Amino acid sequence: MEIKMNKEIRDYQESIFFGLNFRQFFCSLLAVLSATGIYFGLKDLAGDEITGWLCMAGAAPFAVCGFFRYHGMTAEQFLWAFVKSEFLYPKRLLYKPEDLYYACMEEAILLGEKTGKDGGAVQKKRREKEEKRQARKADKRNKRRKRKRRRGEDADD
Repeated sequence: MEIKMNKEIRDYQESIFFGLNFRQFFCSLLAVLSATGIYFGLKDLAGDEITGWLCMAGAAPFAVCGFFRYHGMTAEQFLWAFVKSEFLYPKRLLYKPEDLYYACMEEAILLGEKTGKDGGAVQKKRREKEEKRQARKADKRNKRRKRKRRRGEDADD
């Protein structure tokens, strides 16, 4: 015994009437009602042939809406996506690539070109020099503070 199962569970559609799902059934019903309304509304004004063509033209959009699927989108979703892409969002898309490696290493690359040496090594030496300079400044500050404290203590004696 074999049970038919959809490969993708999202593709499952429940059948309500004549193998149609609710959406297809509802849109087909709207198509029939619109065709009937057009027929009875125009049969006296236009001939039978023209009325028949107008009934088909009036029912077609409703019928299409029930069965239309494009990339998993229903007719309304597709129309909204089309309106957004064609009218609401700008047509001209600009692509500006950003080279993160170059942005991070730009200084080292420029130093390497300028000095003719390894830019990373030059940067490292500069950082070490700056750290030493900062350490010397901190030492000088600490010595000044100690001297001021000693002077303040000497004055209290």
